[in-house]
Amino acid sequence: MAKKIVREQFLAFYDAQRSEAIMATTVFLLGARANVIDDVRAQLTGSGIEIRSGTGLDELQAAFAETSVDHVIMGSGLDLEIRLRAVRAIFETSTRTTVHMKDWDSGPEGYLPFVQAVLTGLHGSA
Repeated sequence: MAKKIVREQFLAFYDAQRSEAIMATTVFLLGARANVIDDVRAQLTGSGIEIRSGTGLDELQAAFAETSVDHVIMGSGLDLEIRLRAVRAIFETSTRTTVHMKDWDSGPEGYLPFVQAVLTGLHGSA
């Protein structure tokens, strides 16, 4: 009887781990310009990645209310105060979300390579 309980517990644990492993990684792209974000979204091809996006704190907070967000990648066009408020909101909401902030000098055209580099570094694909 004890072996059966241990086996059932193991199988339940294994199923939970497997389900977690195959769930999509949720990435939130936060930027000042919707057209730049939309272009980046269209070019990301990694499987198992759910992309959400927005241009402000309201959209970011709505995403966190709806789902678990694994990574937030911010563009540099956002006002510094908004970026700081976003970081605070993320860390007050989640203990597992990573935050990545793009440099200013590479401009909007540097957003896609930055996002791809972050996702490749974290997951092996973008």
